[in-house]
Amino acid sequence: MTLPLPAAPFKPPYAACIFVYTRTTGDNGYAERAGEMAKLAANQPGFLGVDSVIDADGYGILVSYWRDEQSITAWREHAAHAAARVAGRDRWYEAVTVHVATVERAYGFTRPGTRG
Repeated sequence: MTLPLPAAPFKPPYAACIFVYTRTTGDNGYAERAGEMAKLAANQPGFLGVDSVIDADGYGILVSYWRDEQSITAWREHAAHAAARVAGRDRWYEAVTVHVATVERAYGFTRPGTRG
């Protein structure tokens, strides 16, 4: 099994939007919309990267990294993202918590010879 590598650390300070959620049962169009939102977010000003995991029971954490909190606010206000949030409340999520934080320090490593 090939696992994704975590997002590389960015030069602090930067902002992180931590989206913690529990999914509803069934896809209900989620995978397609999530792919669309990932592509759209990646093209927004201030976007740096993302890390995301979900377990077999539908508990997930998505952390998106942004140059600053204003970039997160602009993404939150994007019309397509706003529509996806409405659909999320209606169809895809049982519960959601969002944390917005400023990253003051970041570090990491990648083992030599690891893909990436």
